[in-house]
Amino acid sequence: MRKLAIYRNKEYAGTLTEESWEKYVFKYDDAYYGNTLKPAVSLTLPKSQMEYHSPVLFPFFFNMLSEGVNRQLQSRLLKIDEQDHFGLLSATAQYDTIGAITVKTIE
Repeated sequence: MRKLAIYRNKEYAGTLTEESWEKYVFKYDDAYYGNTLKPAVSLTLPKSQMEYHSPVLFPFFFNMLSEGVNRQLQSRLLKIDEQDHFGLLSATAQYDTIGAITVKTIE
């Protein structure tokens, strides 16, 4: 099982967990959820106290990944399987992303 802390504008918003290659879970942090001034991380993941479950990496997070030749290059340089979407997200979305969302690995 692998976990990522999800940040929106450098504020901790929740946790994304890969329980297996076919089971992903996203849950908002209680403090983030409780603050009515904080928006959802995505329109497809509205703020809720329930966990979101998916058999694939949530499209919102999948769309943060590079495509085509850039993905192939990143996979080779980082030595990560090109089909390991969670691993690529963890390795490439920590700092410089398009948009407000970044991730950090939870040990």
